[in-house]
Amino acid sequence: MILSASGWRDVFAADGDAESARRDISDFHAFAAATAAAVFADFLRAKTQANAPRSSIIVGIDTRPTGGAVAAEVLNALAAKGCRVLFCGVAAAPEIMAYARSCGEDGGADAFIYISASHNPIGYNGIKFGLTDGGVLGGADMARLEEEFQARTSAWDGAFPASGKAGIAVTEALNKAPLYKSAALASYRDFSLETATGGQDAILSELKSAISAAPLGIAADFNGSARAASIDKAFFEGLGLKFASINDRPGEISHRIVPEGEALRPACDFLSEKRRTDGDFVLAYTPDCDGDRGNIVFFDENAGHVRQAEAQEVFALACLAGLCQLAWTGDTGAGTGAGAGTEKIAVAVNDATSMRIDAIARAFGAKVFRAETGEANVVGLGRRLRTEGWTVPITGEGAAGGSIVHPSSVRDPIQTVVALLKLLRIRSRAVKKGFFELWCERNGKPCADDFTLSGITGSLPAFTTTSAYSEEARLEVQSRDHAALKARYQYLFAAEWERRKSRLRSEWGISGWTASVYKGSEERRGVENFGEAGRGGLRIVFHDESGADRASLWMRGSGTEPVFRVMADVEGLAPALHDELLAWHRGMVLEADRGQNSAFS
Repeated sequence: MILSASGWRDVFAADGDAESARRDISDFHAFAAATAAAVFADFLRAKTQANAPRSSIIVGIDTRPTGGAVAAEVLNALAAKGCRVLFCGVAAAPEIMAYARSCGEDGGADAFIYISASHNPIGYNGIKFGLTDGGVLGGADMARLEEEFQARTSAWDGAFPASGKAGIAVTEALNKAPLYKSAALASYRDFSLETATGGQDAILSELKSAISAAPLGIAADFNGSARAASIDKAFFEGLGLKFASINDRPGEISHRIVPEGEALRPACDFLSEKRRTDGDFVLAYTPDCDGDRGNIVFFDENAGHVRQAEAQEVFALACLAGLCQLAWTGDTGAGTGAGAGTEKIAVAVNDATSMRIDAIARAFGAKVFRAETGEANVVGLGRRLRTEGWTVPITGEGAAGGSIVHPSSVRDPIQTVVALLKLLRIRSRAVKKGFFELWCERNGKPCADDFTLSGITGSLPAFTTTSAYSEEARLEVQSRDHAALKARYQYLFAAEWERRKSRLRSEWGISGWTASVYKGSEERRGVENFGEAGRGGLRIVFHDESGADRASLWMRGSGTEPVFRVMADVEGLAPALHDELLAWHRGMVLEADRGQNSAFS
């Protein structure tokens, strides 16, 4: 199984096919699901000691075919451990986490287990763990769980005795599921509104008023995901928006789960169809199976048709909206002039996020911090920065398009869509500039009175970045020791740099480089040994003679899929430089991998 802070995952379908729609799971995976639940129950009991002899655990599932079978084993195991279970049935990941946060505040629960494999193919399933802070478990706690889980599952002898409490536990959980599902929806609705507005009535009032004056419509391709059973329609209609959806029966997954590339085509077609009869519809979104990510398609007036927004673009727009909101509300010094803030403002992102975010942040006097890829790592970094006195309105992962708007601790497409709505509809009034007008002022660019999403997207700093889900971003490597692979890569890079540096300087203005490694929520810049990255991220940033960053290369083995990911990121519309750097990068990674059993290092 793949074990990471983002979840424990594997192909659970009994036939072992990653694309299988079978509902049954193998004996080992039944054992593994029950063991995972038991390990977590023991962890909670040890953590709370005598204060809570009977843990209360929220459990939810996404819409994968094997969800019911995995849930049955989890519920049985928790019952055998004496836990009280609040089973919500099908629920989106942000929904279950908002409910856990709410229950934590009133003492109604101690933790949650969410059964999902996020964006992995349909035959996969897995488990995420969290407490009541609204995010997934990370750091030392997750390491302890992984160690105990591996110890117990490695001793499996092929037998899996049924629990005597199995029938009772599952029956009771199913009977009470509608009650807990209703409570989860209510918690999620309230928390989503608080997050979208920063808890400020002025934002909500301004947004509703603007939408009423200039109607908007949004569409969704739910792809049978858990979002089809969540608050989306009611939430958006509550803001005054028109809303339409397709593939909105939970469990009827009609295309590839990860919301990238061809998986966004149905949303494009549906939005185009809606626009033929109602031009108020301007964007659509498609979530992944657990509904914590959602990428965007929108009508591009410049192109004359609906197009997909790149994941890095989507995250950049969400970050822009978060920083504009700080300036608009005047809650921090961000509103007193570019770079003149009295408070420390930060954005926390993963190591695979484009440097476009740095350019946006500079316009608001904010600083960008990076963590290793993984939601728990980015959330952990944001929390740490807040304890150090930083204002962190948003965290997230640019390569996946996932934005995490404070105080939420999980990616959420509702917040991504609302971010775009605020940029589009909160406009200048007599005494106050709107969100996009503030950005144009900070960016030193003119702002048209009739701007659209095309104009907003076009105003972003130009960067040429590898899509995380393109074929060029994925490599298959044989090396299990990624530290050694990166050390061999360094040997190759050093030689290649000497050979290429003169031309890179003359043609592209690149005069030097700095390497950084990312492990968990920690970043170490200027490392001399690339192997220090281990299984974490390695990033090489190229700079010009003034020290300004111009381009970067990044690599990391996925923690949730059996692939090795690479990326190039280049300032400006520079496909030639991007393609050259990416091909160079890929070639060196593959050569370093081929040298895993050779003498050179």
